[in-house]
Amino acid sequence: RRNRNSCNMDLRSFILCYLVVLTAFRCDGSVSVGVTAVGLAGAVFYAGFDKIRCTFYECCSDRADWIKPNITALTVALDSNLYGQHLVHHVVPRALKAHLLNKQPQKALVMSFHGWTGGGKNYVSKFIAESMYKLGMKSQYVHVFVSTVHFPHERMADIYKLNLQDWIRSNVSKCERSLFIFDEIDKMPIGMINGIKPFIDYHESINGVDFRKSVFIFLSNTGGPDITRAMLKMWREGKKRSDITMMDLEHLIQLGAFNEDGGLHKSELIQHCLVDHYVPFMPLERHHIELCARDEIRRRGHTPTKELIEKVAGEMTYFPPENKLFSTTGCKRVAQKVGFILTSEEYDNIFA
Repeated sequence: RRNRNSCNMDLRSFILCYLVVLTAFRCDGSVSVGVTAVGLAGAVFYAGFDKIRCTFYECCSDRADWIKPNITALTVALDSNLYGQHLVHHVVPRALKAHLLNKQPQKALVMSFHGWTGGGKNYVSKFIAESMYKLGMKSQYVHVFVSTVHFPHERMADIYKLNLQDWIRSNVSKCERSLFIFDEIDKMPIGMINGIKPFIDYHESINGVDFRKSVFIFLSNTGGPDITRAMLKMWREGKKRSDITMMDLEHLIQLGAFNEDGGLHKSELIQHCLVDHYVPFMPLERHHIELCARDEIRRRGHTPTKELIEKVAGEMTYFPPENKLFSTTGCKRVAQKVGFILTSEEYDNIFA
């Protein structure tokens, strides 16, 4: 990708320099007419260069189809693939639509996803990328940072911060509709995330770069225990899962993110109210696991019988011990369980 962009830039630079030389060159007679004609032809060619290039290569242009937000597609993807997360269904499409359709947003959109592993945080991030870009997660305008991979050493936090600032600044200058996903932000060195504060604050531009049309997503396990305790309390009080609202959980996970150890601990982003939406991912129940198992069995080309679905769900671990209400790993290990059970059955049939 880098070589391709480099070649494109070299060609554009050559054309531009050529036009400058032609424009600067003046003489009498037919030569002047010829130079003018060639210059005009070159100008027309240069004007259409981006359009031609964007036909074959991904580019950040309103005239191309590479960046075409499709909130309907996002809603359909969530409805078809994400189970047990009605608050996510309610918040994420609306927040994204409000931001992407605003031609002059006041700031970058910042959403922070919180909850137990296996609840669907990475899944939703993938659907967001696919709804924004034709190439989805493979788009050059989608940037994913995994804290344990990209920022593993606490002592290097200041260096990471500077490198991250340079990366964001450089990429948004190329495309203002950039998407930045920070996975495992709870494992990021404390204080490092403060480095992005200028880019998500209320600034029209910083050194000529406008960051307000960008989207930032944080994925974190912080708040998971608080969400679970609150849900258990409401369950014991007889409140239905579907009746739980953002007001029940949002402030809870905001406090958890701020106070728990991790990348958002005592963060300036939270102190200055720069996170627009704290989105809770609730722990999944057994019937949600069964839905995930059904989908995975179908994906592998098998018939999802009730017996097979229940067998997969029965292989999972649940908590708390007294009622086993929630899956400890959500749907995260369902694919592995399905694969193992299907392979075991085929093996038994062959060697029975």
